[in-house]
Amino acid sequence: MAEAFIVDALRSPTGKRKGSLAAVHGADLGAHVIRAIVGRNTIPADEYDDVIFGCVDTIGALAGDIARTSWLAAGMPLTVPGTTIDRQCGSSQQAVHFAAQAVMSGTQDVVLAGGVQTMSAIPISSAMLAGQPLGFSTPFAESLGWQARFGNAPVNQFYAAQRIADHWKLSRADMEVFAKQSHDRALHAIAEGRFDREVVPYTLPDGTLFTMDETARASTLEKMATLAPVDAAYPGITAAVSSSTCDASAAVLVVSEAALKRYGLTPRARIHHLSVLGDDPIWHLTAPIAATARALKKVGMQIGDIDRVEINEAFASVVMAWLQETGCDPARTNVNGGAIALGHPLGASGAKLMTTLLHELERTGGRYGLQTMCEGGGQANVTIIERL
Repeated sequence: MAEAFIVDALRSPTGKRKGSLAAVHGADLGAHVIRAIVGRNTIPADEYDDVIFGCVDTIGALAGDIARTSWLAAGMPLTVPGTTIDRQCGSSQQAVHFAAQAVMSGTQDVVLAGGVQTMSAIPISSAMLAGQPLGFSTPFAESLGWQARFGNAPVNQFYAAQRIADHWKLSRADMEVFAKQSHDRALHAIAEGRFDREVVPYTLPDGTLFTMDETARASTLEKMATLAPVDAAYPGITAAVSSSTCDASAAVLVVSEAALKRYGLTPRARIHHLSVLGDDPIWHLTAPIAATARALKKVGMQIGDIDRVEINEAFASVVMAWLQETGCDPARTNVNGGAIALGHPLGASGAKLMTTLLHELERTGGRYGLQTMCEGGGQANVTIIERL
């Protein structure tokens, strides 16, 4: 079978909700990384086969096929198509998968995969909440088929995060220690310039150059302990142990071996494995555990063979349970912080994590990197890349 290669990966700096990128249109934020990728590679812009972007809640400024709109807003050729996909939080990781699959099938040679989300303008699940509290509504709860199968069990990210904490015996204090570590690692990574190569600074309308993520903060365990739970029913789940909402975009350039030769490109990584797995939608956030086990089995690897892991920190309990079940070394996992500190821009998170994973493997000389994340509906993508 033909192989798929990553030759570039970039992301915008991450703006906190109502922060530096709050007024930036989604198409312009998506265009930002597209323009940067195309501009620094030797592939003529009109020879890209497709643009695949992930995005969640494609309404308002994110509606109308934001992948295509972003490409055009970047000033790129009219002849290149684009498509937008939604696999919830894993949308742009799935975009990378679809790009790789297109290349591996031999039907395309150059595909730009990525994602964009502007949560300042369009908060999570805006299309379906209709004024209800965050995390407490689903667009399908009144489906007769759904009720016949799952009854009235909550399909709720906070319920799931608390249920995981209870099942894996993770106290609120345990989760707060994990969350503080995420912030500490992120601040250390920023101070050391670890993200400098992967972030494309954004020039704001007032001419200010926004250069680096603004979501991480020097929090303390004492401060975290004072926060009220998101709901009294979920006593361990506070804002401190949850991913932060934000604005960001990211893109990964995936090409075939033929494209490497045609354009004189140097591959930075090879897609070693890609898969996706479903799990119980009521547990909602546990799918990365089974998905990781299956992925490793398929490629004949052990978790110890993986040099770096990026697993989305939707909630502290998600990653902590995954670490318990997989036996993965925490020192190899989210070493530069995770979404609790660096933000979770929904449809952009998959490509954002892939970008960080690639650059971290290059920084440390690691060979294999694994990425996974929990996704709405009880799903998880797994990607394993090999640094070249």
